[in-house]
Amino acid sequence: MKADEVPQDNSSTYAGHKKLLYAQGRDGQYQGVQSSGWEVESSATRDAVAQFEQWASEARVQVEAGTKSPLYFHMYDCRMDLPLLCQLTGFWRWRVKRHFEPARFARLSNKVLARYADAMDRTIEEIKTLPEKPQ
Repeated sequence: MKADEVPQDNSSTYAGHKKLLYAQGRDGQYQGVQSSGWEVESSATRDAVAQFEQWASEARVQVEAGTKSPLYFHMYDCRMDLPLLCQLTGFWRWRVKRHFEPARFARLSNKVLARYADAMDRTIEEIKTLPEKPQ
């Protein structure tokens, strides 16, 4: 992409910030160019956020029904999926899946809970419960 072709669509997902992209300048060399957004990227971001909100809503129902632990809700509420949560905590996938079981989750040590809390930038107490439903 040429430097003068970098999108400047004032994307709402950038919240007034700019993003550094690299494009070819007039001399053919790559240079950093600020972009205020691209509508296609903005649309994809909104779709992804909506999908995580839907998953969080479905997870809340499962937690309230007692079939999943609060950890399952918080994963989606933090816009994470299972592979990302595993990467951030260093736990194996099978182990995290076991922690989605309410009985196993209730027995987790504070050391294990702290790893989840750090990954999600929440407190241990927050990940042990569901937050109030938004009105």
